[in-house]
Amino acid sequence: MNDMFCFQCEQTAGGKACTKVGVCGKKPDVANLQDEITAKLITLARALEGKPACAGCEALFMDALFMCVTNVNFDAADNAAMVARIQAKIDKFGGAPEFKAADLFHGDENVVSLRSTLLFGLRGMAAYAHHARVLGKTDPVVSAWFQKGMKALGDDHTVDEWLGLILQFGQANLKCMEILDAANTGAYGHPEPTQVQTGYDKGPFIIVTGHDLHDLKDLLDQTVGKGVNIYTHGEMLPALAYPELKKYPQLKGNIGSAWQNQQKEFDNMPGVVLFTTNCIMPPRPSYLDKIYTTADVGWPGTKHIKADANGRKDFSAMIQHALSLGGWQEAKHWEPLMTGFGHHAVMAVADKVIEAVKAGAIKHIFLVGGCDGAKTGRDYYTQFVEKAPKDSIILTLACGKYRFNSLQAKLGTIGGIPRLLDMGQCNDAYSAIQVAMALAKVFNCGVNDLPLSLVLSWYEQKAVCILLTLLSLGITNIRIGPSLPAFISPTVLGVLVEKFKLTPIKTADEDLATILGA
Repeated sequence: MNDMFCFQCEQTAGGKACTKVGVCGKKPDVANLQDEITAKLITLARALEGKPACAGCEALFMDALFMCVTNVNFDAADNAAMVARIQAKIDKFGGAPEFKAADLFHGDENVVSLRSTLLFGLRGMAAYAHHARVLGKTDPVVSAWFQKGMKALGDDHTVDEWLGLILQFGQANLKCMEILDAANTGAYGHPEPTQVQTGYDKGPFIIVTGHDLHDLKDLLDQTVGKGVNIYTHGEMLPALAYPELKKYPQLKGNIGSAWQNQQKEFDNMPGVVLFTTNCIMPPRPSYLDKIYTTADVGWPGTKHIKADANGRKDFSAMIQHALSLGGWQEAKHWEPLMTGFGHHAVMAVADKVIEAVKAGAIKHIFLVGGCDGAKTGRDYYTQFVEKAPKDSIILTLACGKYRFNSLQAKLGTIGGIPRLLDMGQCNDAYSAIQVAMALAKVFNCGVNDLPLSLVLSWYEQKAVCILLTLLSLGITNIRIGPSLPAFISPTVLGVLVEKFKLTPIKTADEDLATILGA
């Protein structure tokens, strides 16, 4: 097949769909294999209906869905192998009526829109569930939803039934984010406010990008005393705030910015990069041979590090490669960044925040968070933070913060509290929800009654599942940009606007004026 159809991410061609080749770099053969993976998962869910619990099926659903998230796996061989794995499981359970890949994105516009919304949410939750699972944390509600959700995708539903399923899923994803938070903090301690060095020291190095703290911890253990410096990149920056990770002296700091800048930031580097999860861009020839992938990440021609039967990964070849390259010949540093304001850290100073709100020193709280990307219009978020009133504070998380992280010093503090508080990765969205709910409890009101406004940027499917969780909690007046998802039909958008007052961003000046009643 020479054509494809993909509209799951924000950068989709023309704001409609990628039909020849993915803007992300995905080729039609891989895109069509991922549609086949999705169809096979629906068929597997049908085959499992009414059968005894299937050992290993949850992990199969999770891994297959995660593989299909934007910027995760571009290797046709990996995707074909996954199709075969799912088919073998279908055969084991006696087969089922086959769902056709061609039916995924065809049919009634609104049904396709609602089906796609649930599917992309499930893909996002699979990423979060993966991170929790490698740390030994699972939950029966989350586990059951992979099969339940995939079966639902192949069934007929009214619009109201679809919306009900989507909001049920949002609650399941809240549970998933809760167990991920427990997994990370249980393994590595609660993040604490930490000043992070940016730039690099002299010597051999490995850059770790993606989201997986478990992979970073394994690498840190294996590089003790080896003479190799470790740096984070992109969404891994918040790892430097965890007590059990930042104690390693070879974890030096953070290099670079958001994931979409890696082609420039990794160009001709004298070291290697480990991609732990999604966010891999098409590697340039200057560093293709220095890329290592792991877990569900794949790109043709890169070196892949698999886990053994006990889940252990051997990074020795990558470490030796880094040593052989020699690394940087001199150090270079930029302004440090603060991170580590997770819900535990914020609640530790909650009395100061509450006092400042009551005294009028803090009149508004903005959550400006979400994914980053290369699409035009994302300077909106920098402008919004720059123009936010001096009597407001800004909570932020995920890689969108790289747009305005450099403003930390300029924004200053209120009563000793930094006006810009980095709460972590997109994986840490649970922290923002916990803080909002705790403040609502203190002020004896609903979250929607707080002087709190959510201004979100979206890119891929993890942002989708977070949005569905927020909607399932009844949170309204969320502003989203830089553009609306192509998979949301006008009718479905109308429902979301009516029920939840979901609003596309305009300009920073207009939105601030509306929010603040100016």
